[in-house]
Amino acid sequence: MRPGTLAAAAVGIVAALSIAAPYFRSYSRSAALIVRMAGLAGPAAHALSCEHENVTVSDAVVMSRHGRLRARLYVPDHVRRAVVLVAGVNALGIDEPRLYGLADELASAGLAVITPELPDLQRYDITARTTDMIEDAGVWLSKQHRLARDGRVGLVGISFSGGLAVVAAGRPVLRDRVAFVFSFGGYGSFPRVLRFLCTGMEPAAVPIGAAGATPGAGSETYRRPHDYGVVILLLGLAPHLVPADQVQPLRTAILTFLRASHLELIDKRKATEAFVDARRMTEALPEPARTFMDDVNERNVDKLGLALQPWIGTIGLEPALSPDRSPAPSAPVYLLHGTEDNVVPSVETLLLDRYLVGRTRVRVLLSGLITHAELDHAPRAGDVWKLVDFFADMLRE
Repeated sequence: MRPGTLAAAAVGIVAALSIAAPYFRSYSRSAALIVRMAGLAGPAAHALSCEHENVTVSDAVVMSRHGRLRARLYVPDHVRRAVVLVAGVNALGIDEPRLYGLADELASAGLAVITPELPDLQRYDITARTTDMIEDAGVWLSKQHRLARDGRVGLVGISFSGGLAVVAAGRPVLRDRVAFVFSFGGYGSFPRVLRFLCTGMEPAAVPIGAAGATPGAGSETYRRPHDYGVVILLLGLAPHLVPADQVQPLRTAILTFLRASHLELIDKRKATEAFVDARRMTEALPEPARTFMDDVNERNVDKLGLALQPWIGTIGLEPALSPDRSPAPSAPVYLLHGTEDNVVPSVETLLLDRYLVGRTRVRVLLSGLITHAELDHAPRAGDVWKLVDFFADMLRE
């Protein structure tokens, strides 16, 4: 090969590598993220330790149409993209340790992350104004030019916030400011999830890409719902089920049980103490509140669901709560779900995929490594690779 030809070839190789480098780098970043999220140690973690940005954490305030929102900001040394991360339904809000950890891990992968506090979700109430707040947080972040240099942001929603984030991303004011949406354990239809929590019945799952298949058509399957969801429903519907003077004492006992359920994931000792408190409160309740609380303590989801069924058709109907009743985002949508999720069943992700296909680009992954919106199962090589590939795709947005 002549020198001129060799030089030209070398320039071409260098150019190709420079073009391909961001693509391959997304995989190393993604692999490092999965390793840290799963709490894995050993050679893999050591080899990927270079893919870890230093992160600065600070308090912030997000302006919303519903008032000022307390927030926390996680900024890496080198910002690639800015994202809004919103938690699911729990009383700790942005102080929840797992949310704090996820925000820090995403920031370590080069994403500037803001976690706005959503007060209704802290009160175990899923409301249309929460969708407004997610939208407002996205608009606010898109205007922070040191973080969102191109004026676009990602939206990441966990559990019930996953569905709300998809709705917010499709709204006119935010639509062109969204780079991607990531729903982790979210849903397509809020009323359908409420029905599942009360009955355990879900539309039969249909494999992605099955020719002519329509999820939700034909038979249904039963999956025993997690008690967390149905107890939250009881909290909201208490005024319909017990006399007025029993509503607040019942709600106080329910909130104690919910706090214990959450603590069970992060502090077993405190969880045990809170469960004991819930049972002590139950003994002081008059009927029928005492019977309802007994069912809560015994995790009797079938009995509780039967009592709540007459009321669920009257709540959760607002388009602001359901992606399949709202305009689809124009940005790519990433849907990740645990296959055996019994809080929000994974068929919700399949149904949301069917709604979004043809309206925007969608990527779906159902994973056996995930319970409900967290990595919690022993890793298998094939499942880990699918997660790495999924997150690498998203990190390139």
